[in-house]
Amino acid sequence: FQAEDGIRDVAVTGVQTCALPICALMREQKLDVIVVPNNTGHSTDFQANARYLSHVGGGSDADIAVVFPLEGEVTAVANQAKYHWFEAVQRWTRDVREASRNYAKPTVERLKELGVERGRIGITGLGAGTRTPLGTILYGFWKMVREAFPNAELIDATALLDQVRYVKSDEEIAVLTKSQEIIEKAIAAKIAFARPGVQDWEVWAEVMATLVKNGSELPFHNHWVSGPNARHPMTLPSRRRLQRGDLIINEIEASWIGYRAQGVQPVFVAEADRTYAEMMKVHREVYARLLENLRPGITLGEIRDLTDKPTAALAPKTGLAAGVTASLNMHGRGAGDDGPLITRSQHRPEQLATQLQENMVFIFKPSLRSADGKYECVWGDTVVVTPKGGRRLGKRPHDIAVSGA
Repeated sequence: FQAEDGIRDVAVTGVQTCALPICALMREQKLDVIVVPNNTGHSTDFQANARYLSHVGGGSDADIAVVFPLEGEVTAVANQAKYHWFEAVQRWTRDVREASRNYAKPTVERLKELGVERGRIGITGLGAGTRTPLGTILYGFWKMVREAFPNAELIDATALLDQVRYVKSDEEIAVLTKSQEIIEKAIAAKIAFARPGVQDWEVWAEVMATLVKNGSELPFHNHWVSGPNARHPMTLPSRRRLQRGDLIINEIEASWIGYRAQGVQPVFVAEADRTYAEMMKVHREVYARLLENLRPGITLGEIRDLTDKPTAALAPKTGLAAGVTASLNMHGRGAGDDGPLITRSQHRPEQLATQLQENMVFIFKPSLRSADGKYECVWGDTVVVTPKGGRRLGKRPHDIAVSGA
């Protein structure tokens, strides 16, 4: 997945016979071809299917559409294809066609070459995805394809791609491990740079610079907030000056060849809050107990139901962490908008019913809430589902961090 000359490739596709899991699903659903429309929403998370099927994408001006036939060459559609998307950045998909800002036109041309005028065409983004209840296809793209193929069956392929991307190959896990390594370097930079009097934005910028200097593509998520007993990270940092005892919480991602691990690490400025520190001791024990249950066969709903039990058993009866309660927060990690997903506010029945499979990868970040509701303690790492339980990709200690300590 990482060539010696620095050219990055993940061999997902190519000329097909095809023995890949996605091709088996296509045959099962009698699909002749899958079309992935371009959509760079949510920090290019919505390009995950295109990147997965073609490895074309990433960086700026990254709109990519893909035509993935059951038989034949994969085609990517890109703006300024000749200059942007060959040897310097990827060399897997050789058929990259010029969009000239109209991504549907070359898509339709490629579909006509494939002779699917009366075939079954799967299109991702027609229906709801993990975080996209309204889908991700642009109306103009849909209209051009529909009008060009009035006799074809246009099938929503969103769930098919979601399903096939749930389980990661060993190569994908290696790439996500590299992403996690970059994240932990950025966390170390945050701890080193956060000092009383330093502007919040400057610490955020140092983290961003560390991610990019160590190989992360842009864009990526880096939700962030600081302040006394800070909660609920925002999309941007503030301009405030950090003060002694402030808490910085965030969700840091790095994009290595498009694959995004995540790390959640609370950092106190110079001095830690005692209540939060006591809650983190409980969090560490609850996390370890829950991690043991991340095995193939268990459902997300069952993990959610298990979350309360170790918390009730491990929470102290007296002291600053007495009476803490827990909630489950975990969702897939991979090339972008990966599922399944469960948070305190999002727990759809079909997601809760999802059974874990070996080599699923999640950001696993359960949260503890104090009995009075004033504190929320969250820590998270990217983990892999194995027969022996969840395996962390990160190496840093499961604890709060204090700058200057």
